Amino acid sequence: MMRLLVKLLVKDADAVEKDEVRKAYGNLASMTGIVANLLLCLFKFMAGTIANSISITADAVNNLSDAGSSIVSLVSFHLAGKPADAKHPFGHARYECLASLLVAVLILFLGVELAKESVSKILDPQEVVFSWTAVIVLGISILVKLWMYAYNRHYGALIHSSVMEATAADSLSDVLGTGGVLLSTIISPLIHFNLDGYMGVLVAAFILFTGISLIRSALDELLGKAPDPDIVKEIIARIRKYDGVLGVHDLIVHDYGPNRLFVSVHVEVDYRRDIFESHDMIDNIEKEIKEEMGIETVVHMDPIRTDDELTNALREMLRKVLKQIDPVLSFHDFRVVPGTTHTNLIFDVVVPFDSAYDDETLMKLITDGIHTYRKDCYAVITFDRAYTSEEKREED
Repeated sequence: MMRLLVKLLVKDADAVEKDEVRKAYGNLASMTGIVANLLLCLFKFMAGTIANSISITADAVNNLSDAGSSIVSLVSFHLAGKPADAKHPFGHARYECLASLLVAVLILFLGVELAKESVSKILDPQEVVFSWTAVIVLGISILVKLWMYAYNRHYGALIHSSVMEATAADSLSDVLGTGGVLLSTIISPLIHFNLDGYMGVLVAAFILFTGISLIRSALDELLGKAPDPDIVKEIIARIRKYDGVLGVHDLIVHDYGPNRLFVSVHVEVDYRRDIFESHDMIDNIEKEIKEEMGIETVVHMDPIRTDDELTNALREMLRKVLKQIDPVLSFHDFRVVPGTTHTNLIFDVVVPFDSAYDDETLMKLITDGIHTYRKDCYAVITFDRAYTSEEKREED
């Protein structure tokens, strides 16, 4: 059914990189969610009243909350689709992330309220009246929520929408929760024990777990999580295929929301190569990544020496020193400045965020390691952090 709606209502549906297409997908999913959840709320409230069941009634309120979340999603897609302006040159796509955070807060509020009502029901149980109407309504609700989970998950991944992925996760938790309510409705009259309140607590637990998970995901987006490793691999592969590229390092991916990626990276070239040729290559790299990946890229060019015997020998020495300290350490921008009494080795060391060493300790270890080979060499070190887990720094 959703595929038919997409075909009818989403123009140029395959062009998901376009803002207007993403907005159309989001609007369709949000409106579908509003209508479906309002209908489920109405029928569950009627069934809960007939069966005198707090868990069914609470499940109805949950659907009402889901309808509110869909309204939030609808507004977020409208705001996120606004073009960049002077105050927001990177666009407004992060509105979706804020919307998913708001949805998560609403889910948590609902979970807390449901937990309180359910505990009250456990302490003061009332007879649950078996009703085939309630059973049928809950069964249909599970099927509808499975459908909503499927289309939100599919199209959320297609257009890279955190708010649709949050809605999918919420729909799945609703399936589990409503399934518990359905079991309570069927089993309680058979065993002559009211499971209503207990199932309400179980539903509340699912809701709270979903809300906490969504908040963590939204905070990761807002704080700046590590980029997709596949994107990092593709960027590096595209750069390395160019003749004249000797190394890639300091790759940083800035994520401002769906279709709003910006990249900065250092590319090493032979210092003897004509500067205009190297600059032309850099321009082509930036142009290719922009046109084929939709990512704005700024490339910094680092000229390096590969034909000097002393530099190559000292580079190999440093490689051995770092490997002895920690095999994950790497370096770049290696330069040698000879003097009459000593030689300065100038380089950057890439340190993972989970390294066991702080910068001061590493400085001493590297310096001492160099001095075991060459007493006349002094290290001038800049410590970098690995902003992408997949990036393999090229040692000069």
